[in-house]
Amino acid sequence: MIKLVITDLDGTFLNSEGSFDYAYYQQVSQKMKAAGMSFAACTGKQCERVEELFQTAAEDVWILGDSATRIKHQGEYVYESLLPNRLGLEIIERLGQIANDHVIIACTPTAAYIHESVNEGDAARVRGSYRILETVAAYKDITDDFVKITVYDPKLRCFEHVSQLDRFRSKAYIVASEAAWIDITNQGVHKGTTVARLQEMLHVAPEETMVFGDGLNDLELMAAGRYSFAMRNAFDQVKAAAQFVTKSNDENGVLQTIDLFLDLQQ
Repeated sequence: MIKLVITDLDGTFLNSEGSFDYAYYQQVSQKMKAAGMSFAACTGKQCERVEELFQTAAEDVWILGDSATRIKHQGEYVYESLLPNRLGLEIIERLGQIANDHVIIACTPTAAYIHESVNEGDAARVRGSYRILETVAAYKDITDDFVKITVYDPKLRCFEHVSQLDRFRSKAYIVASEAAWIDITNQGVHKGTTVARLQEMLHVAPEETMVFGDGLNDLELMAAGRYSFAMRNAFDQVKAAAQFVTKSNDENGVLQTIDLFLDLQQ
């Protein structure tokens, strides 16, 4: 019996336009409620951005946002793990040495920050994932601890650049999810650990969990549920880690799979 469904968003639940079939989601959501299932979005997006995407339906969604460093439900944060400010600033300094033309997104519990020099095109791309976005003249002026630090590289060099952060791996979790993105969170905090935290909260076992993903930051997610699905458009490593491969994000793969399982479960 499946009690919990968890999906990544970009490249998985969301289509190539960054949206989803809202009417179909509401239909499937009602069936999930009737079956006693909980639904969670596990994503690099800021929690407030996820709420914006799901509109009035957000109240029913467990949000494992900001690269799964926080859990938010019905407008309240019930869990978060923060990267210490000093360590975060050291990592940001190193990222600035690696390249001066990628976008560093420094996320705190209250806002995401980018440097004031970021061009409007790149800033617009970042706003697709962050609703509360501010600019700073210098990252060192940030005094809060960090929810996470993310790199957006429109030149697609993240697989090359991530190896230059190796000296921080004993202190932080670092992953290039794809060529354009690097996510850095507190040590030992990733989608797998935060899903385990949610499963504990909801008293749900991995054998009662269905998960969906596509990127390299979803590898731990694939291990968190007995029913693990990689999208047809997923990286090969993710397909190898998953129990099943389903339709792509542009074919409503997540919703169609949930819908089918709900019918079979009945």
